[in-house]
Amino acid sequence: MILDRCKTVLVLSSVVCTLAVFISVQKLLNFEVKFVRPFSPLPAGLHGTYLEPLRDGAPPPPRRRDQAGDAEAVGSLHAALEMKKMGKSDKALKLFQHAFALSPKHADILNHYGEFLEDTKKDVVKADQLYTLALSNYPEHTGALMNRQRTASIVENLDREMLRKIDEKRDALLSIPENNSALRRAKREAYFQHIYHTVGIEGNTMSLSQTRSILETRIAVSGKSIDEHNEILGLDAAMKYINSTLLYRMREISMGDILEIHKRVLGHVDPVEGGNFRRTQVYVGGHIPPGPSEIPSLMIQFLEWLNSEDAMDLHPVRYAALAHYKLVHIHPFVDGNGRTSRLLMNLVLMQAGYPPVIVPKQHRHLYYQHLQTANEGDVRPFVRFIAQCTERTLNLYLWATSEYSHMVPAIGEPSLLTGEDLEEDQL
Repeated sequence: MILDRCKTVLVLSSVVCTLAVFISVQKLLNFEVKFVRPFSPLPAGLHGTYLEPLRDGAPPPPRRRDQAGDAEAVGSLHAALEMKKMGKSDKALKLFQHAFALSPKHADILNHYGEFLEDTKKDVVKADQLYTLALSNYPEHTGALMNRQRTASIVENLDREMLRKIDEKRDALLSIPENNSALRRAKREAYFQHIYHTVGIEGNTMSLSQTRSILETRIAVSGKSIDEHNEILGLDAAMKYINSTLLYRMREISMGDILEIHKRVLGHVDPVEGGNFRRTQVYVGGHIPPGPSEIPSLMIQFLEWLNSEDAMDLHPVRYAALAHYKLVHIHPFVDGNGRTSRLLMNLVLMQAGYPPVIVPKQHRHLYYQHLQTANEGDVRPFVRFIAQCTERTLNLYLWATSEYSHMVPAIGEPSLLTGEDLEEDQL
């Protein structure tokens, strides 16, 4: 009797398990997965960025409020408003710029300057940036609140339209077959450009031809320092690690992944610090990063955000730019924070089908300026800057692979990366 009951239980268990497997298979078959082909940056046949120098010591003393400067700034503001009433826009602009330079956090100056740019220059984006900065310093400023409520949706729509155009160019690039000879040439040129600009943005003096020579031949360039050679070799090693290990992997980015990237970035320059969090306090310009004891917990929080659904639901360009900013803001390493952050940004972009973004070294001042603006509470200008660099990088590939590519400069021409449409911030 007991034996018969055991047999019955076993049979019923087998039936239930079979049904469960069948239902799971059906769900998997019916589940639609939208897969975007990752963009591999490495050209066939190629042999297999730190921030400003960091100085230990006392932090810079806090700035005292310059009452005389504020008074002069308010005087310039009143003069600018008078010039605006008289229709003298050029003089008004110079006076607004002078007032802003003297007192860059004065809410009235920021609000009136934004209104001037919006009314006379039709620059809603910069005006909205000024209103946001005014509110970050004086949250209850009535004029800035009203202006910000009006411009916020306009600027968001402009940003979405810019990202839509970038997506169209990405899709056009992904439609080109991998074995296309023009695409292979473009990848090779862009790879050299990427490494040249990434190390150059932080002071490396190697020329593009010298960078190419080091990567292709591994022969040293006379008159250049060992560190400059090692910065190039380290970035090359990190890019190849990402391409061969992380790019096609379908799982979350881990702490070990970031440490492995940094280990290769800094491995040739400082093998002891490569792949390890800093153990001392550092200072970067006016930014004081968190203390070394806070880094492990901050990095855990960063990775939780990086792998969260909310972050992954963002547009890939926004997601990548925010990942860059958040990591470089923590500044977890003694050196190589900028290069590691840009590599993480490009990993996110490449997994979404974009090529690795080239940030032109000629625009390093904009790069650092937008990072500083993000530190002050508005990360959107930095995201727009990265979006502009993404679009220009896509332009390079599309020009180089089009049938009319002989009519435009070669992909290595600096003019293509530093053209007029890369927005200059004249605030």
